[in-house]
Amino acid sequence: MKKMPGHKSKAEKGDAEKQLRRDPYEVLGVSRNSTDQEIKSAYRKLALKYHPDKNANDAAAADMFKEVTFSYNILSDPDKRRQYDTAGFEAVESESQELELDLSSLGTVNTMFAAIFSKLGVPIKTTVSATVLEEALNGVVTIRPLPLGQPICRKVEKQCAHFYSVTITEKEAQAGLVCRVYSPDKSKFKLLYFDQEDNGGLSLALQEDSSKTGKVTSAGMYFLGFPVYRMDPTHNSTAAVKDPDAAFFKKLDGFQPCEITELKAGTHCFAVYGDNFFKSVSYTIEALTAEPFPEEKENLRSVEAQILSKRVELSKFETEYREVLAQFTEMTSRYAQEMQAIDELLKQRNEIHASYTTVPQVKRSGSRNKNKATLNENEEGLGREKKHSRDRSKKKKWYNLHLKVDKRKPCGME
Repeated sequence: MKKMPGHKSKAEKGDAEKQLRRDPYEVLGVSRNSTDQEIKSAYRKLALKYHPDKNANDAAAADMFKEVTFSYNILSDPDKRRQYDTAGFEAVESESQELELDLSSLGTVNTMFAAIFSKLGVPIKTTVSATVLEEALNGVVTIRPLPLGQPICRKVEKQCAHFYSVTITEKEAQAGLVCRVYSPDKSKFKLLYFDQEDNGGLSLALQEDSSKTGKVTSAGMYFLGFPVYRMDPTHNSTAAVKDPDAAFFKKLDGFQPCEITELKAGTHCFAVYGDNFFKSVSYTIEALTAEPFPEEKENLRSVEAQILSKRVELSKFETEYREVLAQFTEMTSRYAQEMQAIDELLKQRNEIHASYTTVPQVKRSGSRNKNKATLNENEEGLGREKKHSRDRSKKKKWYNLHLKVDKRKPCGME
């Protein structure tokens, strides 16, 4: 089939897009040895700059926003970043990239579809509204003080945020700080931490999505002076769907260290962002100094060290498991084949035994069917004969009237 000039197939367009892809480091404006925090900061600034909410009907900005998001999805994942550094785009499965959705920019119908997929268990990553980030960056948000050890209960609307300031001394900073949020109605939310810019604005530095823990959803940030790990539940979710076993072996791949391990003395800004699809979020936020919890601090360090060891063990165990599983599959297949072969040989043996006879072999099923057919025919013949006999007897009784008539005399004459 001849193609019209000036029109390209989907495959050609895809190849052209691959050739035009820019280096993710170049797109985000960072070096190859940049830290995760530097990459995240660069992405958020560019995403805010080119966000569709701020650039309506601007196709160039929309393309740039997609490119920035695509680049960040590669560099923010340690495995994909390593694959790209080793072999470029060909080593990265672009089809499995998980884009983050800004629910505030979706229409009602799209939001409903996203909510349905989320209810079905499909992991959907969402991002903070560009409006909230822009207001924070411009320093026009209302910040409420959050005293240490005094929980605050409030309700935040969907895709909106409540900002809080926490002030700590040098001693409290050395002891460590913990900020936790939980929702009794199991709502979805994000706990945010902002860096303070020189112009008085706030730039997003950390983000922790809520997760179900028992009868509530909760999120927390732990600044204890050593790397505290966080669990990303959506990490490798696509691979887990393709391979059920991967859901177990990749479970700890999302166990990643927090970029910031400690805070300095002074005032720090946190926020609670409502991440529900349609309704507001009821929550309780609390900031604590870690000084009264020395045992919990050491227990956390110990448990996370064991989790890291388990992640290494899982990697080795996966190799052993898949080797044994392949052998088991092979043995199961051979078992079925051997059973079928033995049954066939025993059947042949029985047929050979039965052939040692001078009596003609009669097909019992055929003779039974023939005898049955003959019996049916006889029964039908007898039935027809009986019916004919009954009909004949009826005719006799109807016409054979026993009347005495004197044949010598004419009728009506004496």
